[in-house]
Amino acid sequence: MKNVAITAMLGASVALGGAAKAAEPISDGVVKIGLLLDMSSLYADITGTGSETAAKMAIEDFGGKVLDKPIEIVTADHQNKADVAAAKAREWFDSAQVDALMDVAASAPALAAQEIAKERNRIAVFNGPGSLRLSNEACGPQSVHYAYDTYALAHTVGQAVVKNGGDTWFFLTADYSFGQDLQKDTTEVITANGGKVLGAVRHPLNTADFSSFLLQAQASKAKVVGLANAGGDTTNAIKQAAEFGLGASGQKLAGLLVYINDINALGLKTAAGMLLSEAFYWDLNDETRAWSRRFFERTKKMPNMSQAGVYSATMHYLNAVKRAGTDETNAVMAEMRKTPINDFFAKNGRIREDGRMVHDMYLFEVKKPEESKAPWDYYKVVATIPGDQAFQPLEKSRCPLVKKK
Repeated sequence: MKNVAITAMLGASVALGGAAKAAEPISDGVVKIGLLLDMSSLYADITGTGSETAAKMAIEDFGGKVLDKPIEIVTADHQNKADVAAAKAREWFDSAQVDALMDVAASAPALAAQEIAKERNRIAVFNGPGSLRLSNEACGPQSVHYAYDTYALAHTVGQAVVKNGGDTWFFLTADYSFGQDLQKDTTEVITANGGKVLGAVRHPLNTADFSSFLLQAQASKAKVVGLANAGGDTTNAIKQAAEFGLGASGQKLAGLLVYINDINALGLKTAAGMLLSEAFYWDLNDETRAWSRRFFERTKKMPNMSQAGVYSATMHYLNAVKRAGTDETNAVMAEMRKTPINDFFAKNGRIREDGRMVHDMYLFEVKKPEESKAPWDYYKVVATIPGDQAFQPLEKSRCPLVKKK
């Protein structure tokens, strides 16, 4: 009988220990955030160490702990390769106990990492990539497309350019998912507003020589040459277009994804008058200026929308963990979805059922050199586009999570 009692006591002890372990609010005693970025190539300036700095600022501002457990960050360079991003995401989720990704720069790596996040039921937030597929066909219950997407860029810039007389277009398109989606979305806007696409050419990622592509654009006689690319590809195309005299011949460039970093690299003399869309500008108001100056102190550069989005998303995630009382994915996502986002990045932002974070977008015009009063004083606000007009309406969504009426 004594042995039976001891055995019963041991069994009860093990059961209680298992229950206590199961009840741990933070699964492994630490909340770990991952960033898969371009740290060394054409998107390094618009994501890279700047996005890493933004996430670190958020963790510091949050206090370095959540639910009395430390917050850690891990960063890796995916080299703009989808297979590298997928392998690293798998390793982080399976072995390194990473709870959430706060960004995966570039669309092809992001789509690959998103599939791993779905399989492992881990949170994935995207600030750098633009492909609409992330919240459309590829959407998942644990993923959020936060800063911008190709639909918003196309509808903000494309519509404005067509309405200003740019009704014939030729595209220079980066040959991967982001560029293809951006060309497709912009084409729909152009044709819906009475314009016409005369042609397009796809170029490889990280192209150094755009001469053959620009010659085709010139030969098309299109009024507008749309740049469906980003980062170093965009700045190289714009610089070489100036050398080819596209502006002198009457053709205008439309940068469909242009960051403030690109304008800084190009200079106002080259970029003046260009229309572009971003979700954020450092000089919009007192809140944006205060945070951006802190960022500048660390990086010696003003932040762009993806970097500001990383900070905002990280804070939103950590607050959701705190409210949920756990880092368990489903509980945290429920809090993220039901809580509005109100900070320097977005006002009354909300995460829809397709994972799209809806917020205002802005149409900017790049200032002339004589209009700029200080370093990084580059933009004039042309229009503010409410989120429900900027982003794809749910009735057009191809996300399987969206319930159709």
